[in-house]
Amino acid sequence: MPIPAALAAVDAGTVPVLITLLVAPIAAIVFARSGAAWNSIGKGPLAIEPQAPESAPRSSGPAPVDRAAQAAEVRQMLAAKAERQRRRGERPLDVEAEAARLLAALETPSGEEAAAAELREEVRQLVISRNERRRRQGLHPLDVEAETERQLEDLVGSR
Repeated sequence: MPIPAALAAVDAGTVPVLITLLVAPIAAIVFARSGAAWNSIGKGPLAIEPQAPESAPRSSGPAPVDRAAQAAEVRQMLAAKAERQRRRGERPLDVEAEAARLLAALETPSGEEAAAAELREEVRQLVISRNERRRRQGLHPLDVEAETERQLEDLVGSR
C-alpha cells in the first residue's frame, strides 16, 4: 500500500507535535468533565475505610462524669497499687487518704475553667474602663454584665 505524498513529506519530529496538538484539547475536556468521578474514588460500600456520614451530630463536649463511679475506680486503682507495694515489701499506700486527696484535686476548677474565668474577668475590666471613657465623653454607660456577655460571644463564638 503506497504512503500518500503528504505523509511521506512529514519528518519524524513533526508527528509528536501534531499528535499533541490534537490529543491535548480532547484530554483537557475529558479531565474537566471527570470531576465527580475523582470525588468518588475510594468511597462506596466496598471501600476499605468507609466514610462517616457528614450529617453526623458532633458532641458538644465530653460526657458528664459519674462522680461515684469515678471515686470507686480511683479507690480500686489505689488498692491495686497498695497491694503491689505490699508484695514488693514496701510500705503500702493509705488508700483512703490518697483517694480523698485525688478526688479533692478533681473538684478544683480545671485549667480550662480557670482560663475561662480569667478571660471573663479581663473582658469585664475592659468593659468597665470603656464605661469610664464613655462617662468622661458624656455618653450613657453600658450595662457591664450584658456587654461582657456580648464581647465574650464575639470573641469565643456561640457556646
